[in-house]
Amino acid sequence: MPPPPAAVAGSSRGRCFSFAAARDRCFSHRFLRAGLRPLAIPLPAPAPYATSVHMWVPSKPPRNPLLLLHGFGASATWQWAPYLRPLIAAGFDPIVPDLVFFGGSCTRLPDRSDAFQAATIKAAMDVLGVTRFGLVGVSYGGFVGYRMAAMFPEAVERVAMICAGVCLEEKDLAEGLFPVAGVGEAAALLVPRRPEEVRRLVRLTFVRPPLIMPSCFLWDYIKVMGSDHIQEKTELLYALISGRQLSTLPKLTQPTLIIWGEQDRVFPMELARRLNRHLEGNSRLVVIKNAGHAVNLEKPKDVCKNIIEFFKEPVAEAANGDDMVWKLCISNYETPCQSAELFLPTSFLNERFSLPQFLKKLYIIFETHFHTNEHRSRNLLCSYCGHCSFSIPFRSVTLC
Repeated sequence: MPPPPAAVAGSSRGRCFSFAAARDRCFSHRFLRAGLRPLAIPLPAPAPYATSVHMWVPSKPPRNPLLLLHGFGASATWQWAPYLRPLIAAGFDPIVPDLVFFGGSCTRLPDRSDAFQAATIKAAMDVLGVTRFGLVGVSYGGFVGYRMAAMFPEAVERVAMICAGVCLEEKDLAEGLFPVAGVGEAAALLVPRRPEEVRRLVRLTFVRPPLIMPSCFLWDYIKVMGSDHIQEKTELLYALISGRQLSTLPKLTQPTLIIWGEQDRVFPMELARRLNRHLEGNSRLVVIKNAGHAVNLEKPKDVCKNIIEFFKEPVAEAANGDDMVWKLCISNYETPCQSAELFLPTSFLNERFSLPQFLKKLYIIFETHFHTNEHRSRNLLCSYCGHCSFSIPFRSVTLC
């Protein structure tokens, strides 16, 4: 989404001075002062150098890389500038790409799916030599980040989703969950071409939008930041929403933080709760009050604080809203390895299950933590020795 235009009166300077271009240069200087440098990465596959990714990367090899994916609107610098210094001070190394058809990234390939975006950014990270990283995605960037975490679980360690309605279904539009009734209207909203469309978008995404938004400044913003790749961005939205169903959305195995603006009207709170349920205890939902869809711009300090706390938590505790984490000890005395351990969130243990429901849910969790054998049976390979197996029901299941 675009940042709120400055409430400036008068239009005499708008014809000879570009406020949007000046602001864009200012954001780029902030990135440079924070120690990041711009880099264009041509990708050799799937077609030789058909895709180029523009990224802001640390000047030195990152030790604690954190990938920041922007949403629709201006380039990444506009959306992530307030986060650089706090994240760097907390010990993180931000890597900030422009998604394809935003900023300096583009492709000649016809694929418009979020899976293509995810594979493209992952390929760029491989070129940088960054094999494991945390990921934060805002809105559309959250869609791409979610897909990336599902496709490359060995690379993405943890995920933070900011107002990313990945659990939406196409039927939700017709049923009135959103302020638009179809994909075409959603594209017109998120890819504005006229000042009145920008005003509508700003008023939907901000709880307290500017009272005055002069047309001359809005035209300037559209010309500088919103006039390129309009058709391609519209195709991205069609590919994202058309035929979308919750039943086909994979469940992430990584600890996931969900941040949402309480008054989000683009992706209502129902989608946040839906995503939290979909991840079945592997996520934490944080609701920011007095904020809308543009919570990352309205409340950057609150959002950044939650991001830092989440990515600094010990691994066993990162997925839980409670302080306590239970350790499940599984023993099968017929195996040479004798036992294995698995951490379960308190939220899982607080739920009420019948015995069949409990065993089924427990088995699903085991499947995500242990490799199944080559016959895909209900025997699970031990994560410690890699060759012995144990079966449900176990000889001993204790909570400690």
